[in-house]
Amino acid sequence: MSSASKPSSNAFLTVAPVVFLLLWSAGFPVSKLALEYSQPMGLLAIRYALTAAVLLVLFAILRPDLPRGMAWVHVAVVGFCIQVMYFGLNYFSLMEGTSAGVLALITSLQPVLVSALAPKLLGERVSLQRWAGLALGLTGTVGVIAARSGIETDSILGLVLAVGALIGMTTAILYEKRHGTGVHPVIGNLIQYAVGLLFCAPAAWVTDQYHYEWTWGLIGPLLYLVLGNSLVAISLLIALTRAGEVSRVSSLFFFVPPLAAVMSMILLGEPMPPLAWGAMLISVIGVAMATRPTQNEAAK
Repeated sequence: MSSASKPSSNAFLTVAPVVFLLLWSAGFPVSKLALEYSQPMGLLAIRYALTAAVLLVLFAILRPDLPRGMAWVHVAVVGFCIQVMYFGLNYFSLMEGTSAGVLALITSLQPVLVSALAPKLLGERVSLQRWAGLALGLTGTVGVIAARSGIETDSILGLVLAVGALIGMTTAILYEKRHGTGVHPVIGNLIQYAVGLLFCAPAAWVTDQYHYEWTWGLIGPLLYLVLGNSLVAISLLIALTRAGEVSRVSSLFFFVPPLAAVMSMILLGEPMPPLAWGAMLISVIGVAMATRPTQNEAAK
């Protein structure tokens, strides 16, 4: 690598994680804002259609290699788990009244589950440190929900849907770890958003969810979700992962719940009492413990 490219690379690795964290965290309250003027399947359908249109232009310009054989299937499965299960259940959870901060907290337990399940699926022993982290993460999450119940109660169905979204993202990560194809990010994202569109568009039609209030209350958040979340944030996540920054990416998720909660207080006026902040800290510590390499792993 030339001396000119090293500073550029170092600058990217310094700035990109912060930009990703801000964009990803803001996605929770911004999605809830958009759902005040639309419905889950309809919002996802138009979001995916616009994102796929941009990716088609990039595909025509860059001409990346197409996947071969089963790689198509593997990319599509990950796309279904993320675009349909994760985002779909996220949106329905928000529609059921789950606060954006609580939703961010629940879904940000994904690194905990991955770190606990991935070794087990590979026939390895799950360390006590990881089980303790999982227990702390879950305890903190329950504590946040309980602390908020005195001010604003999250719906049981909404919480169940949030757990479903967590399972969807966890499944996607585990499947990617097992069957990762390394396809070009433009074609990989295009396939995944196409899968989301092919599922959500008919679902929106059947359930009569194509109703939009075309005001800036919808247009602004929609543009953010397409450009900020679907294109920039996901591209940064892929770039950081491929640059060998997996541990840094995992650590970013520690900060998503508190940052999303702060943004939700500002944008949505969602309450977060002091006890809830304490419980959230416990959950963040649990995620950090569960994803931190053990002594044996660090020695390898």
